[in-house]
Amino acid sequence: MTYAVTDDDTAVAVGSGSLPVLGTPRLLAWLEAATCACLEAVLAEGSTSVGTRMQVEHLAASPVGAEVEVSASSAYVDGRLHRFTVSARDTSSGKVLAAGEITRVVVDAQRFMSRL
Repeated sequence: MTYAVTDDDTAVAVGSGSLPVLGTPRLLAWLEAATCACLEAVLAEGSTSVGTRMQVEHLAASPVGAEVEVSASSAYVDGRLHRFTVSARDTSSGKVLAAGEITRVVVDAQRFMSRL
């Protein structure tokens, strides 16, 4: 998945800092979206997944206008638990911007929401 960094994606806009660079919370959301896309084809009707663990290093800054490619690949599956290796790169330089792992658990959406 590829995203262009906008003013709405900056640390200033998302409340995670004072600089006009890609905010870590937005980057994490993009990485999670990549894991969701990986699971989309294998989810049964009525199922969804929830993030349960994120271990990501944000390694380099990205200015407004930068194009960021995020990817996720399955690293481990145990029943409902799915662990992904994730990364983000600047599309123009190829520089690694972030790397880590995200774990998601498949749940029945209706049952999950009924417990709240």
